[in-house]
Amino acid sequence: TAAFANRDLLKDAIYIDAVKATIEKIDKGQLRVAEPGENGWIVNEWVKQAILLYFGIQQMQTRDMPPFEFYDKMLLKSNYKELGVRAVPPATARYGAYIAKNVVLMP
Repeated sequence: TAAFANRDLLKDAIYIDAVKATIEKIDKGQLRVAEPGENGWIVNEWVKQAILLYFGIQQMQTRDMPPFEFYDKMLLKSNYKELGVRAVPPATARYGAYIAKNVVLMP
């Protein structure tokens, strides 16, 4: 929350590591931006802020996967077999997107 209010804090590794740890937990399904509560959906504002900060700390990169080329700040998800996810070519998902076991990811 402090880094969201003051982006200069993102020069410090402790804040960068906190953002990356949050994205990893989202990727693994341990955190959600919104979740059902007793009286409807609850938005975890700090998780949403971490996602926005993640875009700020990531560098643009070109990824060549012939015949495709991607130019983006976000890494692509990998290890679909280990996740128990079927990825139908040319389906892609970004790192940080939780995909449950037995999901079929379509293009």
